[in-house]
Amino acid sequence: MTTKKQIGLLSLPVFVAALGYFVDVYDLLLFTIVRQPSVMSLGATAETIIVDSAHIINWQMSGLLIGGILWGVLGDKKGRLKVLFGSIILYSLANFLTSFVQTVDQYAYCRFIGGIGLAGELGAGITLVSEMLPKNKRGIGTSMVAGIGLFGAVFAYFTFKATSDWRLCYQIGGVLGFFLLILRVKVAESFMFESAKVAKISKGNFLMFFTSYKRFSKYIKAILIGLPTWFVIGVMVNYSNKFASGLYGVNLIDSGKAVMFAYIGIALGDLLIGYVSQYFQSRKKALLVFYSFNIVCMVFFFSSINSNDNSMYLICGLLGFSTGYWAIFNTMAAEQFGTNLRATAATTIPNMVRGALPLINFLFLDILQKKLGWNIIQSGIFTGTTVMLITLMAFVFTEETYHKDLDYLEFDQPLP
Repeated sequence: MTTKKQIGLLSLPVFVAALGYFVDVYDLLLFTIVRQPSVMSLGATAETIIVDSAHIINWQMSGLLIGGILWGVLGDKKGRLKVLFGSIILYSLANFLTSFVQTVDQYAYCRFIGGIGLAGELGAGITLVSEMLPKNKRGIGTSMVAGIGLFGAVFAYFTFKATSDWRLCYQIGGVLGFFLLILRVKVAESFMFESAKVAKISKGNFLMFFTSYKRFSKYIKAILIGLPTWFVIGVMVNYSNKFASGLYGVNLIDSGKAVMFAYIGIALGDLLIGYVSQYFQSRKKALLVFYSFNIVCMVFFFSSINSNDNSMYLICGLLGFSTGYWAIFNTMAAEQFGTNLRATAATTIPNMVRGALPLINFLFLDILQKKLGWNIIQSGIFTGTTVMLITLMAFVFTEETYHKDLDYLEFDQPLP
C-alpha cells in the first residue's frame, strides 16, 4: 500500500488537469462549431455538407478510438504524466496542420491525427486526479476537472465569433496546447503509479480486459453507460438546424451556437453531479437522476414544445445539462480497475464512447434515412430510444464504486 500524502481539491494537479481538459474540449468541439463555414470553404455544397461533415467527424472519432488504446496502454506502462505530455504535443501540432488544409480529405486526415492526440488528455488527467485525491473527494475533484474543462467549448464558440476565421481558431488551439505543456512541467506523477511501477505484474495490457469475464463485463458496461452523451452532442445538437427544419420549418439555428449552449449546460451539470454523488454517497444514484432528466429533455426536443429557435436553443442547453455526467462516468471508469490497468481503462473507455459516434451516425444517417427513407425526426427518435435503452440496461448491472479504495492491482488471471 502507498503512504504518500494525498492532495487537496485546490491543488496544482487538479487545476492543470482542468485546464488540460479545457484545451482538449476546445480542440475536440472546434470542428462542430466551425463545421459549416470550414467545410463549405473547402468546396462542399448545401447538398454534400452533411456527408462531408460526417466524413470528417468520423475520422476524428476513429482517431480518438485508436488513440484511446495507445495512450491508455502507455499511461499504465510509462506513467500518467508522459501520456499528458505526448498527447498534447501531438494534438497541438495537428491543430496547426489543420489550419492549412485545402481539401475535405486533408481536413479529415488532420482531424484523425488530432483525434489520436486528444484521446490521451482526459483519461490520464482523471486517473492522475483520482489516484491523488482522498476517496471522499474524488467525485468532487473530477467534477471540477470536467466542469471547468467543458467551458472550452464555450471559449471555442466565442473565439470563432470574435475572429470569424476558422483557420486562426485552430492555430489558437495549438498555441493553447503548448502553453499548457509548460504548466505541466511542475506536476508530479501519481504516487500509486510509482508504487505499482516496481511490481512484477503486467501493466497496461489491453488484452487483460478480455481474459477475464468479470473484467470484460465491467469494461463493456462502463462504455455503454456513457453512450447518450455523444448521441446528444454528435447528433441532436450537431444537427439542431436540420432537426429544426423538420420540427417547425424555416429557422435561423446556428449549430455552433447550439453546441455552445449545450456545453454550458454540460459544464454546469458536471460541476453539480460531484455534489449529487457526494450527497447520495453513490455514483449510480447520481447517474440515475441525470438519466431521468436526459429522457425528459429528449421528449421535449422532439415534441411540439420545440417550436421556434429560442426553444431549440433552450432545449439544447437543458439536454447538455442532462448529459453532464461525463465526470462521474469517467471517474467510475477509473475506479473499476486496478492501478496497473487504470489509465488504460480511464483513457480507452471515454474514447470508445466517442468512437461509437460513427456507429450511431451509421444507424441515424445510413440505415434509417438513406436505406429506409425515414425523415430526420423519425430517425432521431428511433436512434435516441435505442441508445437510451442500451445504456439503461448496462447501468442496472454496473457496480457502485463510490467507497472503493483505488490502491490495488489487477492480475493476469482472475483471483480464485
